[in-house]
Order: sequence, then structure tokens, then C-alpha cells
Amino acid sequence: MFRAVEAIESYWWGWRCRRCGNKLRRKFADIPCARCNQTHVYCRNCVEMGRVLECQPLYVWTGPHPTWPVRGKACGWDGELTAAQQQASNRIREVMEAGVGELLTWAVCGAGKTEMLFAGIGRSLEAGKRVCLATPRADVVRELLPRFRHAFPDTSISGLYGGSEKKAADGQLVLATTHQLLRFARAFDVMVIDEIDAFPYHEDPSLPFAASRAAKSASARIYLTATPRKKQRRRLEHGQLDSVFVPIRFHGRPLPVPRLILSSHMKKSLQNNMPPVAFFNWLKRRHHPERQLLLFVPYVELAGNMEKAIGPLLRDKLGDTVIASVHAADEEREAKVQQFRNQELQVLITTTILERGVTFPSVDVVVLDAGHAVFDEAALVQIAGRAGRSPDDPEGEVLFFHAGKTKAMVAAVRSINAMNNRAVKI
Repeated sequence: MFRAVEAIESYWWGWRCRRCGNKLRRKFADIPCARCNQTHVYCRNCVEMGRVLECQPLYVWTGPHPTWPVRGKACGWDGELTAAQQQASNRIREVMEAGVGELLTWAVCGAGKTEMLFAGIGRSLEAGKRVCLATPRADVVRELLPRFRHAFPDTSISGLYGGSEKKAADGQLVLATTHQLLRFARAFDVMVIDEIDAFPYHEDPSLPFAASRAAKSASARIYLTATPRKKQRRRLEHGQLDSVFVPIRFHGRPLPVPRLILSSHMKKSLQNNMPPVAFFNWLKRRHHPERQLLLFVPYVELAGNMEKAIGPLLRDKLGDTVIASVHAADEEREAKVQQFRNQELQVLITTTILERGVTFPSVDVVVLDAGHAVFDEAALVQIAGRAGRSPDDPEGEVLFFHAGKTKAMVAAVRSINAMNNRAVKI
């Protein structure tokens, strides 16, 4: 029931890893093999999943495909969609029911992309199909799991991400980070890629390779994004990719437009692990001090150092303010994000790991050194989209503190304004 295949394929131009698709010569290396007493090539690109050598085959399942139950009604979600959401939901369901084709769902931050998927996923599960929703960020998988388990209570659901407690991928519905797709081959009838523009998916060729291989040859493929990259825009312009557009949030209010605030002493302030004076001036005049504050910084070291530096100052100004910092390598990352979601923290200093895919009901958003290279247009649009997501508080403030405007900042503001203008016409 298994077929052995070469792990490392040799060509005249070099090698290709059958597991991750890597072709870059610099990501291959030689290592002595104890079994063969020879030196073999191995792939460094996916070595964290366990080393594969030239002399060791990979195994592909060729046995019978699993049979999933055909159920009467899979989706238990009873919410209502707006007219714009319903239009997108109908298009998504049509592609999923057809079982073949691609569709880009271009929806603004906070448009309710998850709810738009429910009808199509429900019909697919009812037809006995296997569905995967993949996203670049582990935080997003953790947030989506309880929502999908509530929406599909009788469906076996697997959640796969780095550090997940359960490693089995035996669910009919699989929620996973895109890196986990390297484990699959021709496994899914429906493949949904959330945040297709996000790092690392759009910069790591092995992830689109894995996503393509994980889907069956004849499958429905749905791509979700609020900020499509040039590659997707070109395909749209040339008629190579169908799309549906949702320019308005589910509560009908416009996206918060960022305010650009110049600070000539930005670099010096950050060297001292402090926000610029302009930030504290805004803090004093803040319109809604009861909101939580999400503070984005450009690099990891600054997050922890700034927490220590401004914690005492914020407590003096705002009272018993609880502050924390979080970044990708933080072992307490999951707990801190949950504390912020539970409103046990008032201020959370973060890197770009929280730029997308997470929802907090009432926050103001501040970006320090918004001109830094890590904050490209897509990142800034997504960061701004963390504010105003709740119908109870749809107008959070978004501020970009900078030492000089960049093309990315200007483009982000222009993009948000364009979305709001299109939403008015609906």
C-alpha cells in the first residue's frame, strides 16, 4: 500500500527535494552515511522535519482512500450574512460543489471571511469530501479551531501546527499551518489557503509546492486575502484567476484610516527602548483610554526591552496597567495572546506576528517606526485592520509613528481609502 520514491532527485542542473520541492543548491549539503559508508546529499530546507538522504526513499500511500461519512447537515452555524458576504459565500460554495477550479476571495480585514466559508465547507463535508484550511500563522489555527468545532460539531477536525498537542492528521476537516502541508500528498478534495499573501507563504516556494501537492489533482482551491500580492493581481488582470470582492466589513462601518505622525527623534527614542515623545502626547489626549492598546515594533529585541522601559511609566500615567510583550520565539506567546483577548492585559507590545488573523474586540493600534523595512504595504494594511473589528466599537484609532514617510505607508493609506470608497457604493 506504499510506493517508494526518490527523496532527492538528481538532474543535470542539480537536485530537487521530493518532500519540499527545494531546488536551491545552497540549501543542499553533503553528509557521510553510516549505513552506506558513502557521502550523500541531503536537503537542509526541510531538515527540521527529519533529515532525508539520497539513499533513503520517501513513501507515498497508494492504498484505498478513506471513506468519510455522508451526513445530512454538517454546519451548525446559525448566523446571518450580509449581502456582500452572501454573494462571496455563494461563489465559494459553487466552486467547492463543482469540485474543481480556483477562486480568489478578496475581502477587507474584518469582512468575516471565516463565516463566508461555512456554507461551502458544510456542503463539501455532507458530500463526503475531505477539506483543508491552511494558514501561514499558528496563532490563526489556534483561534480558528474552537470556532470550527462549534460550527461543525459532528465533524472530525484536526488542528496541526508547531507545538500542537495532537499530531494525528486523521480528521475529515483539517486546520493547519502551511508548513504542515509538507506531510500530505493528494489528500484533499477542497483546499483553502487563508492569507495567501502572508509571510512566509508568499516568499517560501516550498509552501505553494506543498499546498499544490496536498490537494488532489481534481480539487477546489479557494484563496483568501485582504491584500493580494502582485502575482495574484497579475493573474486577475489577465483573466487567469476568478475572484469575488468584499470591500466592506460585516458590521458595515468603514476601515479605520491610519494617521501618520512624524517624529524626528524616532531613532534615538527607540535606541533607548522608548516610544517617541509624540506617542506619550497622544496617550494623554487619547479619545478612548478604555480601549486596549496593541503596540507594534519592528524587531524582537525592542519588544522585550520596551516592555521593561515603559511599564513603570504607563502605570504612573494610566494606573494599574498590565503590560506584556510577545514575539514568534516567545514560549508564553499563546498564553499572552489569550490574556490580551480576555482583557487581562491592557497593553501588548508585539512584532508582526499579530499583524493578521487575530481578532480583539476593542483596541487602538500603534506602529512605532512605521517606515522600517519590515512594515511593507500589506503588513501595514493588515495591522490597521486589527482596529474597529467589533460592531460595538467599530472606530478604533490607528497611528503610524515614523521618521519619514515611505511608499509603503502612503500606499497602505491609499489602499484603505480605496476600499472605503468602494464600500460606499454598495
